[in-house]
Amino acid sequence: MQQKKLKVYFTSDVHGYFYPTTYGDMDVKPVGLFGCAADFNKDDETLIIDGGDILQGSAFAYYCRQVADSPEVIADIMNDCGYDYYTLGNHDFNYGLEYQAAYRSRNNGVCVCQNITDEAGNTLFPWKLHTMKNGLRVGIVGIVTDYVNIWEKEENLKGIHITDPFEAAKNALAQMKEQTDLTICIYHGGFECDLESGETLSQTTENVGYRMCKELDFDILLTGHQHMSVPGRDISGTYTVQPCDNAKEYQYLEVTMTDHEKSIRSELRQSDAAKGTVLADKYRSTENAVQAWLNQPIGHLSRAILPEEKVKMALYGSPIADFLNRIQLHFSGAMLSSVGLANEIAGFRSEVSTRDIIATYPYPNTLVVCEITGKQLKNVMERSAEYFAYDKDGNVCVSDSFLIPKVEHYNYDYYMGVDFKINPENPIGSRIEGLSKDGKPVLDDDKFTICLNNYRYSGAGGYDVYTECPLVKEINVEMVELIMDYFHEYPYIEV
Repeated sequence: MQQKKLKVYFTSDVHGYFYPTTYGDMDVKPVGLFGCAADFNKDDETLIIDGGDILQGSAFAYYCRQVADSPEVIADIMNDCGYDYYTLGNHDFNYGLEYQAAYRSRNNGVCVCQNITDEAGNTLFPWKLHTMKNGLRVGIVGIVTDYVNIWEKEENLKGIHITDPFEAAKNALAQMKEQTDLTICIYHGGFECDLESGETLSQTTENVGYRMCKELDFDILLTGHQHMSVPGRDISGTYTVQPCDNAKEYQYLEVTMTDHEKSIRSELRQSDAAKGTVLADKYRSTENAVQAWLNQPIGHLSRAILPEEKVKMALYGSPIADFLNRIQLHFSGAMLSSVGLANEIAGFRSEVSTRDIIATYPYPNTLVVCEITGKQLKNVMERSAEYFAYDKDGNVCVSDSFLIPKVEHYNYDYYMGVDFKINPENPIGSRIEGLSKDGKPVLDDDKFTICLNNYRYSGAGGYDVYTECPLVKEINVEMVELIMDYFHEYPYIEV
């Protein structure tokens, strides 16, 4: 009986984190691709695969885009790590198709993303048949969440279509079935159900991994996007895994196949900075340039404004959010402003550096101004107020709906331009009290202009109401750049 083996090293949502740093400070952190890739033992029975979201997220990635204006270093790193296949993540579209194409053309790995087509409907990155040296025929397809269509700026998707990922995967599977011994789907998306109970957690189609396991019969489903560890498990005959974000870890899978059966096992392995020194040294000049750029002072605040406990900031207000809202109002001229804070933020020291800004606002968002009625405003504010719950001791805490299946502190918004109180004791939908503008109660028919980021204006995070709000204007400059511009205009700022 002939036995054939396949080993897979899988990462996803690396977000430009190659070194063991989060860039908010100089401390060594348990993140970074170099600390994973040192373990990649590549031989004739091995495939190294990435699940997307590589081009955006870290200060290193931002430097490549804004200062070097080239993704080539990122592609070179992926080549040195030995990647064979990768799919595209939603954030790989943030800097436009030209930038993405420059990355793809320099990457020695093969891009598979079945649900990206051209205007004529032709698949641009179709599934591949990979025959291992031992004769094992592996079918590999990639797909990306179609929520790219909701989140991404229109100009960044010009000339392409992102179609239904489930249907694209299903059609590819039908084609590859007869030609392969093993099928792998790389899905830049996650799970809409609790994996233990099968209970539906989300009704949207942003993540359809559970449905794919239930209704399609891929041998292996490699998932990402949700930034959560999913240890290997079998769901309806499909073996599935997910690694955490920022290369904190990777998934190692081992497949053993005989004529009559296959067995699959996996291990979740942590990034180890001590092991990643060879590649770290090779790209040290770029990293040094990033660090020098981050350390440049850009302005002064009258005092440091640093993050506090999440619930405390949300309930009583955050000077960090106030400062960002103040900047949004300055550049937009809107009457109101709302801003969400990233899951992890550094805050601003009194002498503000580029590092502070990027570590506090890591997203490539631009701003929009739209018109909103008093009724719609109350609606979105009530959505934010769903953030609160009570623990068993009767203390206010963060609602599980913002923590499971994905940690989403960034979906809590802070508002400026109106006065109000949040009462978490009230039922969901009636927690905003005393909503007023300039001392007058806000009425349902009142009209305001509000500044928010393009991600939120898409309705993302449960804020569907914004899709009904007429657009007044767009400010097509990234928020990070606007924060820097604000300091150039006001080098010393009272906060």
